Amino acid sequence: MSFDFDAAVQAPFRMQPGLRRLGPGATQLTPSVVPHRGAARHLREKLAVLWAYPWQALLVQPGFDAGPALAALAGHAATEHPGALRVDGPDWVAPWLGWRLDADDRPVQVHGGWPEIGSFLAQLPAPWRRAALISLVFAEDFAIVDARDGTIPWLAVALPSVWAPEEKIGRHFAEVHAPVADNRLVVNASEHLVRLVTGTDRWERFVWNLTAHPRLHAHPQRVDPARWAPGLEGDALAAQTWWRTERQTFIPVPGARQAVFTIGVDTQPLPQALDTPQRAARVHDAVASMSEAVLGYRGLTAVREPLLRWLAQRASAAAPSP
Repeated sequence: MSFDFDAAVQAPFRMQPGLRRLGPGATQLTPSVVPHRGAARHLREKLAVLWAYPWQALLVQPGFDAGPALAALAGHAATEHPGALRVDGPDWVAPWLGWRLDADDRPVQVHGGWPEIGSFLAQLPAPWRRAALISLVFAEDFAIVDARDGTIPWLAVALPSVWAPEEKIGRHFAEVHAPVADNRLVVNASEHLVRLVTGTDRWERFVWNLTAHPRLHAHPQRVDPARWAPGLEGDALAAQTWWRTERQTFIPVPGARQAVFTIGVDTQPLPQALDTPQRAARVHDAVASMSEAVLGYRGLTAVREPLLRWLAQRASAAAPSP
């Protein structure tokens, strides 16, 4: 998944919407399986989470019809990645996963289909099978933003970043962001943002953090609240620190005043992600400028100083030879 480091990492650090318009041809989705390259870990983690905790990942507000948004998402996906998802009349076909859903939402195996995916889809309630299939086909998680009341009435989120999807369903966009530290810019602009992202243009934004949690799935019930062991310094601290990023985009739903919100999560070992002194310096300056509230919200208070020392050392190192 693409993450624009230069656009995302700025100092002084500010919590802000950071939306930018996507140009024609810019892609928004990432297939979880690519022929001859195998399955991304997103597929493995998503399948495990969706099977074990569907009530925390697949959520809908009573009475809400997600059909138009799912149809828009599938159409967009089929245009971007026809090898990953194909819409054949009422059927959705996922050739690289080896499964399709027929007009009655029954899973049907095609050539080379993974048996565990078929078993998983079959045991789900039929109304959730299309959402689950497209969630497995792509690395991104999905939510629906509804401009009619400013809420998020539907979620298919298996890989949250230390937030609980079941606590966000049906809540207003501003309310969803209320716990975020230094959130004034985002909350004050919430009504405008909802109108913007549910319009006709496509948008993207980026989020990043430093974490001791290596998995993509970071539901707060399954993340160690202690984070880092006490006393870690230098390379020992960096070896237990991960660069967690999100690319978030919005796919308009024509005629519905809705958008499909896509959340593409990735994690990398910190030394691997900050592979140049320039990148280390930018992260150093961003972390150094974070307020106490932001450091606390992001779980960085206890490791701020040793992290800054490591980042400064990394930033002062000679650039590696080509």
